[in-house]
Amino acid sequence: MANPAKLQILKDALYEEIRQHGSATRLFAQSDILDLNIIPNNDLELLMNVVQGLTDDKLLIGTTNHHAGLSWRWRSREEAKKYTSLPNDDAVMVYAIIDEAGADGIWNRTIKNRLNMHEAVVKSTIKFLEAKGYIASMKNVEHPNKKMYIKATLRPSDRATGGPWFTEGELDTAFIAELEGIVFEYIKTKSAYRGSQPTGTAGPTKTPKRGAVTAGETTTLARGTKRSATEMSNDDAAPAVGTTRTTPSTTTTTSTKTRAIFLPMPAGYKHYPTVAEMAKFIHETGITNNTTLGEADIQQLVDVLTYDGLIEPVRVGRRRGYRVARATKQDTVPFHKRQKEREAGVGLNLSLVPGAEPLSNGLTEAPCGRCPVFELCEEGGPVSPSNCVYFLQWLDLEDVPQALAPNVGFPP
Repeated sequence: MANPAKLQILKDALYEEIRQHGSATRLFAQSDILDLNIIPNNDLELLMNVVQGLTDDKLLIGTTNHHAGLSWRWRSREEAKKYTSLPNDDAVMVYAIIDEAGADGIWNRTIKNRLNMHEAVVKSTIKFLEAKGYIASMKNVEHPNKKMYIKATLRPSDRATGGPWFTEGELDTAFIAELEGIVFEYIKTKSAYRGSQPTGTAGPTKTPKRGAVTAGETTTLARGTKRSATEMSNDDAAPAVGTTRTTPSTTTTTSTKTRAIFLPMPAGYKHYPTVAEMAKFIHETGITNNTTLGEADIQQLVDVLTYDGLIEPVRVGRRRGYRVARATKQDTVPFHKRQKEREAGVGLNLSLVPGAEPLSNGLTEAPCGRCPVFELCEEGGPVSPSNCVYFLQWLDLEDVPQALAPNVGFPP
C-alpha cells in the first residue's frame, strides 16, 4: 500500500495525463491507462489504488464497455466538486442520472423507475438540486406534458427544443413559411435570368440562344454576340434577391408592350446556388435576428422545397446546386416585395406562396374547372353562368364597362 502523499501525486499525474489524451467522452481501459506510463513498473495493485482514489473523488467515472470491459472516463474538477458537496447518496444518484441524460433531459418518472426510489424521495431530492442551481426543469417538444430535467449548465438539444423551428415549444409556422419564401427567391434569382415576352402570347417570341446580348444592354460585346454558359458562370456581379440580372432578353417585332419573365440558364451553367451559399446569405443578411441557422437547417428548408416540386437539384461535377423548376412560369415580383405590399394592404391579389401556379390543362384553365362555388351555380341562384365574374377575370375584362363587355357567360 503506497503512502498517501505518493498516492496523491500519482492521482494528480494520472488525472492530468488522461485529460490530455482525450475528451470527457473517451473511455480508457486498463491497458490504455498503463500505456500512459504514469504507474511505475505497471504495478496493477498500485493502479487499482490510484484509480479507486480518483473514482472516490468523482474525477473518474467507471463504466462497462462491451469491447474493452471495465473502462473509465474523466470528469472536470468543477463538476466533481458538485458531487462531493451533495449531502447523501440519494442526491448523488439523482444528480448522476440527470447528468448522464445530457442535453436531451430526463423525465422525473424515469428517474424514479431507474433508481427504484420512492416518489416522495425523488421529489424532495429534485427540489433540493434545483435550489442549489445544479439542475433545471425544461420543456421537450416530443413530450410536452412530461416534467423534464436537465443540468443547469447545459443548453437543451435541438431534439428537445425542436431546433430553430420551434418557439417556446410551439412550431413557428410563420417563421418557416417566411424563410422558405426567402430561400426560394434566392434560388430563383441565382438559377434563372430575366427576359421579356409580348403580352398576350403563350411564350417568348424567340428562344434566346445561349445568352445573346441585345441592344440597350451594358456590355462591351458587339450587338448580337452570343454569351456562353462559361461567361455567364464567370460573371463577377451576381444579382441579389429582388434585383435584375443584366442578361439576355427576348425580342419582339409585333408589339412594344412586353412583360418580364424568368428564363432558365443555358446548358453548361455551373454556378447554381448550393446549401452552403444559402446559409451564408441568410447569416449575412441577419434576417433571422437572434436565431442561428446552420447548413443542416437550411438543408431541411431546401428538402421541403424539393419535395413540393418548387426546386430541383443540379449536380455539376462535385458541386451540388439547386435550380428553380418551371422557370418561365415563376412570378417576377420578388417575395419580399409581395410581403411588404401585403402588410401595407396593397397588392392583395399577390400570393405569398412561393412557386408557380399548379400545372393545368384546358379544363382547369377555364373558370368552371376550378370554380370555388360550382355547386351553387345555376340560373336564378346567387351565382349563374350569365353573370359569372370569374369569366371577366379570366378574360381580363374587369375594367371594361359592363355595357361594353360582351356576354362572357353561358346563355341562360
